Amino acid sequence: MQRATPPGRALSLKGRALRYLSQREHSRSELARKLTPHAESEEQLNTVLRQLASEGWLSEARFAQSLAHRRSQRYGIRRIAAELSTHGLQEADQAAVLADLQQTEAQRASQCWARRFKQAPQSALEWSKQQRFLLQRGFTPQVVRQVLQQASQAISDTVS
Repeated sequence: MQRATPPGRALSLKGRALRYLSQREHSRSELARKLTPHAESEEQLNTVLRQLASEGWLSEARFAQSLAHRRSQRYGIRRIAAELSTHGLQEADQAAVLADLQQTEAQRASQCWARRFKQAPQSALEWSKQQRFLLQRGFTPQVVRQVLQQASQAISDTVS
């Protein structure tokens, strides 16, 4: 919930930006979109954004890390990569975050599967349902196959 500004005192553009950034990290393009209606000119907006970046308040790398952290428990690398690209981030910032996520992709997919399904697929219909669930969340086909095979293997090991 945002605090109301005192009557007669308008919030400056930089103040507005800092309010948004205090709630969560924003990309430069996202913050610019939110501030545009309140800016007197595009030059004023660009000046504030440059100032925030130079002071360390606005960081594309930090935004990429934050977004990946928020989404990583529910989504796979493909979905997170797509979301990062919509924010217009530089390739270097995206690549660093995605490389970190790649290392834990199978573990995160397994945890996501375990939260949703209590048992391994018993039929082809269940297999495709569970596979579709993980694929729609952005996990790679190789990781999905690995997770489902491990679940099925665990079942057959306990039966033996």
